[in-house]
Amino acid sequence: MSSSSAKSAATTIPQIHETIEVSLGARSYPIHVGTGLLEHAGSFIKPVLTRPRTVIVTDHNVAEAILPKVQKSLDAEGIAHQTITLPPGEGTKSFDNLARLTDLLLDAKVERSDIIIALGGGVIGDLTGFAASILRRGIDFIQIPTSLLAQVDSSVGGKTGINTKRGKNLVGAFHQPRLVLADTGALSSLPPRELRAGYAEIVKYGLINQPDFFEWLEKNGAALLEGGTDLLAHAVTVSCKAKAAIVAQDEREQGKRALLNLGHTFGHALEAEAGYSGRIVHGEAVAIGMCLAHEFSQVQGLATGQDAVRVAAHLSSVGLPTCIGDIPGGPMLAEALVEHIYQDKKASGGALTFILTRGIGKAFVAKDIDPAALLHFLTTRV
Repeated sequence: MSSSSAKSAATTIPQIHETIEVSLGARSYPIHVGTGLLEHAGSFIKPVLTRPRTVIVTDHNVAEAILPKVQKSLDAEGIAHQTITLPPGEGTKSFDNLARLTDLLLDAKVERSDIIIALGGGVIGDLTGFAASILRRGIDFIQIPTSLLAQVDSSVGGKTGINTKRGKNLVGAFHQPRLVLADTGALSSLPPRELRAGYAEIVKYGLINQPDFFEWLEKNGAALLEGGTDLLAHAVTVSCKAKAAIVAQDEREQGKRALLNLGHTFGHALEAEAGYSGRIVHGEAVAIGMCLAHEFSQVQGLATGQDAVRVAAHLSSVGLPTCIGDIPGGPMLAEALVEHIYQDKKASGGALTFILTRGIGKAFVAKDIDPAALLHFLTTRV
């Protein structure tokens, strides 16, 4: 976005809380955090379009609640638009829906110089971004995340992809968006479970390398989830800054960016074993995964039990699950979880890699984890 365009957008939208730059050279882009951004989305989108037309990809739930605001804003800027609406839920991130989406985008006569819009949560953002990365060998897209999880995590950093029966996000590409619009006002209608799930990803940033932020969350997390709009805007901004800083240093996860997967190795295994069903959603799996990571770190002699207790206490206090037994639908087998973990994207040379911790805010990449020790640990937790 040019400086004059940015200035115009900023004066049009006084509700902007902050703009964060993801610094990636020619692929740099802004993340705008604020309220009322949906109603003025066209003001941000128009300057980056090569011609005044776009295609919006969304799901049925978002189409009903939020899509009309975005469509009206595009109309106000003279931007022609079509909409593709997909089913909600993690099952949408599949090969079948990827094929369906690319066909629909081609039917809409999307050209290589066009930009499409991902309007929705992490599922829509991941799927749409991946479709954009392969359509006509790569077209641009914009992220308008409508869930808390997507605003603080999946919409930032360019990771796109789909799930397979082998595991989560195992097929995908790094493809950075041109722009991210995070309207925190859109979160007011989220179901409590979905809001809490997104909150788990916020907690993650404190546990990686910001212990002061984790302490702030301990004091303010409950009020944030009960509708504290200023608190929410602050938490989203801190989270986006934290992720933007790490992505700028390690775009393609060759090192430091792996820290963003704290809790995810365990969490993805839990999701896969649950069949990507309503038994557990991503943020809940991450919450349990972060507890397991701290407990495993304790067992490995890396951190104190007090850290693990403190993390579990906070997550539990806001209504998030903290152990495998909290997942409804019957017990899980430790051996099955280990099998899923071997499919983790961080595994290298057949060796297991985890994000472990030496204390709150002291996460690190731990390689060559002993499979026998992991199996024994999980056997005591299932």
